[in-house]
Amino acid sequence: MASTVYQHVASSVTERTGHAQATRSGVWVGIFAITMSFAAFTSALMVRQGSGDWQHIMLPPIIYLNTAALLLSSITLERARRRAARGSTPQFRDALPWVAATLALGLIFVAGQYLVWRQLAGRGLYLATNSNSSFFYVFTVMHVLHLLGGIAVLTYLIAKIASRKGTPRWSLFEGAAIYWHFMGILWFYLLVVIATRL
Repeated sequence: MASTVYQHVASSVTERTGHAQATRSGVWVGIFAITMSFAAFTSALMVRQGSGDWQHIMLPPIIYLNTAALLLSSITLERARRRAARGSTPQFRDALPWVAATLALGLIFVAGQYLVWRQLAGRGLYLATNSNSSFFYVFTVMHVLHLLGGIAVLTYLIAKIASRKGTPRWSLFEGAAIYWHFMGILWFYLLVVIATRL
């Protein structure tokens, strides 16, 4: 009897550990793929910039407010992760308000980026207007599309925690945090490229 219980517990722990490793591996593979794609875009930008017909874009100031919202969202998600990690088992209910705040700030960032695109369009700058605007839209739209993946996961986490019908796996929560922080770092990199090169 004791042997059977021990085997069941050991099997459950092994399964959870394997699932956590698979989740982390999946997140890091995704991050690597995204990094390579943006590295390719940056290389293409550098090559195209050498053509000599480059005209710099005046960035709408709201882009910096968007950046502040995304930075704050990383802080709130890290706060959520620390709240959930207190105790011997994850305390997801304690983290719920902070996850919700992260989601709200992520949506504010996306809405702010939409306003940036509208302001540029109001100045006659569209995807096909010139090389500068093309790269600006490619960088920012691709970033938002990847960020929407993180928003979808945060929405799922909130729904799972609020439903009281089971709790999300810690590996999913941790993977979402890693991915979200990466999106923030990626945006800072893109902002530097956009501000100095476009």
